[in-house]
Amino acid sequence: MTLNIAETLVEAASKYSDKVGLIEAKTGKSLTFSQLQHYSDQLAVYLSDKGVRRGDRVMLMVTPSADFICLTFALFKIGAPVILIDPGMGYRNLLRCIAGVRPEIFIGVPKAHLFRKVYPKPFSTIRHAFCCGASWGLFGADIRQASQHCAGNFQIHRPAADDLAAIIFTTGSTGPPKGVRYEHSIFATQLGLIKDYYGISPADVDQPAFPLFALFSTALGACSVIPDMNPAQPAQVDPVKFLNSINRHKVTYSFGSPAIWDVVSRYCIEKGITITSLRQVLMAGAPVSGELIQRMQAILPSGARIHTPYGATESLPIVSMEGREILESTWKVTRAGGGTCVGRALPGIRIMIIAISDEVIAELDDACPLPVGTIGEIIVSGGVVTRSYDNNEAETQFSKIRDGEKFWHRMGDTGYLDGEGRLWFCGRRAHRVRTNKQDLFTIPCEAIINVHPQVRRTALVGIPDINNPGLQEPVLIIEKKKNIRVDDLLLLQEIRKLAAGSRLTGDIKHFLFHHDFPVDIRHNAKIFREKLSLWAELELKKR
Repeated sequence: MTLNIAETLVEAASKYSDKVGLIEAKTGKSLTFSQLQHYSDQLAVYLSDKGVRRGDRVMLMVTPSADFICLTFALFKIGAPVILIDPGMGYRNLLRCIAGVRPEIFIGVPKAHLFRKVYPKPFSTIRHAFCCGASWGLFGADIRQASQHCAGNFQIHRPAADDLAAIIFTTGSTGPPKGVRYEHSIFATQLGLIKDYYGISPADVDQPAFPLFALFSTALGACSVIPDMNPAQPAQVDPVKFLNSINRHKVTYSFGSPAIWDVVSRYCIEKGITITSLRQVLMAGAPVSGELIQRMQAILPSGARIHTPYGATESLPIVSMEGREILESTWKVTRAGGGTCVGRALPGIRIMIIAISDEVIAELDDACPLPVGTIGEIIVSGGVVTRSYDNNEAETQFSKIRDGEKFWHRMGDTGYLDGEGRLWFCGRRAHRVRTNKQDLFTIPCEAIINVHPQVRRTALVGIPDINNPGLQEPVLIIEKKKNIRVDDLLLLQEIRKLAAGSRLTGDIKHFLFHHDFPVDIRHNAKIFREKLSLWAELELKKR
């Protein structure tokens, strides 16, 4: 048997009964640990009485709130896997994901029920549906009110290590979103890492911008403050609201996208604000620049720690690094084209760099390990590494490498290990540009041009090389900083000079300006290079 994360809520309620365990910044609503435990028990009893059984797949479409947290704990208690899909991926991807995962139970806010009515086909497998919110009877009883009449003390499901706890979808920023199977053992290992490595304790107050991470804080006896924001659009965060809840509740710890902290740090610097209560900030989900770390250091108290954990939906976290080490040791290398240093392997995690392949690697013996300092494909093994995708055997076979009774996950990223055991990220495997001379990697090449003061960001893409079938010609696309007047011809001359001065970009002949890169909705940072590649090909054909 393994830990069911819902057991930790029972333990926290026993130890910290009257302590506030969760606060909704938007409504001001707060619940103690005993109230969280009682509410989740009532929900578990109600759902069980209405026919939700262990193993039932539950599509949960509830906004970040006490209801979301307590429903998730309730479903863990029942042993019913929770399906979580980011609505920010767009309707088409959302509908395809729902159809593929074949949910049997649906729990959603009224707006989600209306969505289900408009697009019924992907929901055809639903056996029971529950409404979380007032719908004037249109979508049934409000589960929040109906469950209040249920007695508590629900018997928690004791899972085996391989029992499914949740299905969480990738963002789809580099391909179709995939449903990642999270067994209870994965959550248990993640909880242990967060507790031991980052030192989160009952003394902390957390403001998690990723809703699911409120579960971990609650499980560790820390108070969670649900921020007043849309987690699917972090770059649109209102810094005033985000800061107000931090200050009002004396938040000590926060985990969020760099897109959030970019907005918040710029606002704080403009207004001369220091966030005095924050002692620890984690930024993950997208690359973190040295400039952002510098801004964060300027708005945090002396001694506060900034972490930049690296991982993926399939394996998170696997490495981590502190902001001070980045600024003191690695950022200058990054700016010179050395890739982005993401840190050292966390306890229990193994990292290996192998020769890049676009084919299935069935066994570890079939992979070719590369020496220190050589860019290759990143693979990882350890307790937080998920085992498979749901209903997607082809992707599972491609992404997993057997190693006896264990396995390794192919991150889909390229990088290298240095002599100090640190991992350096060089871009997605699918985004490398294969030329007739060498493979070019996005992060190192783009860094050469990104140092220009009038450049906001760049994107290296490949277009078909008509003289070398199967290979590509590199194109560097530039997005200028906003509200800066600059002569494009002069800027292009300076960019060409920068590129010519580096062995990484010296062979690039094509440069294009683009006014606004297409990026992922969730982090506003992952560039859709596939779209830019098609655009570049069309632009160059016009010339």
